[in-house]
Amino acid sequence: MNVRRFQTGPRLGPAPAPSGHKGLKKGVYLVPSLFTALNILAGFYSLMATMSAFRLLGIGGAQQIKEATDRLDYAALAIGWAFVCDMLDGRIARMTKSTTEIGIQLDSLADIVSFGLAPAILAYVWGYGTTLQDWTNARQLAWFVSFMFVICGGFRLARFNVQASRPRPLAEGTPKVDKKSFVGLPIPVAGCLVAAIVHFAPTPLKYAPHRAEVIAIVMMVLIAFLGLLMVSTLRFTSFKSIGTGRKDARLVIGLIALVGLIYLYSQWVLLILVSGYVVHGLLSRGLTSITRRGGDKSSKEMREV
Repeated sequence: MNVRRFQTGPRLGPAPAPSGHKGLKKGVYLVPSLFTALNILAGFYSLMATMSAFRLLGIGGAQQIKEATDRLDYAALAIGWAFVCDMLDGRIARMTKSTTEIGIQLDSLADIVSFGLAPAILAYVWGYGTTLQDWTNARQLAWFVSFMFVICGGFRLARFNVQASRPRPLAEGTPKVDKKSFVGLPIPVAGCLVAAIVHFAPTPLKYAPHRAEVIAIVMMVLIAFLGLLMVSTLRFTSFKSIGTGRKDARLVIGLIALVGLIYLYSQWVLLILVSGYVVHGLLSRGLTSITRRGGDKSSKEMREV
């Protein structure tokens, strides 16, 4: 006689996973946050280096000016390293599917420090803040321009987070979120353009040999223009789809060549890359507007015929 054994209690689902697998999963979620923390560290270092350079410029002297130049260059390079960490934390989070709401908000806080506050203060100390300090009310205007850069960057991050969490348009006329493009200039690009300019010529504009005041005014206008681009509705390529498809040896070779060029000629290559990205977004918008107007005109003529 066969005796069947029945389960007396309710079955509570599958057996729990081994503790080692659970620990590995938690570790995967921590990796993007680690790079976000490094992003904040780089931005904080940039701020401290810029403040140290500002103190040295106040003292004056050939040795102090040389040390201030070195620290301004270090501050610009730190913003570049923050950009690398910012790219890695997002890419790793998407590859490992470990994106979390806390990680998204932490990344935005890191960006406002590394690509908002740090570049704004760097531009002030290196450029117009110290060069135009003898002009009437120039110091107040310099403060205002740097402050507006930070505010526009914060608005850009807030708008991106809201649109990413609610993909549908929030109001009539609000642009839809497209993974292939950003709405408005990304704040990391705006911050890196400032850093690339300083890295290209780290000597403070106050001690530039020719037309220092003119260059300082141009720099102030550029900072204001970057702020406007961040809050605009212009679309800039996101490059998020690069590397997500099939493996391509040409992409790997291209990345190796790019890293080599940056190592050898970082001043020129970084400035050309960031400036080219901004110019590409502006030209693409202009070409799109021209094409759209031409299409509308052609359709109108066809309707009239």
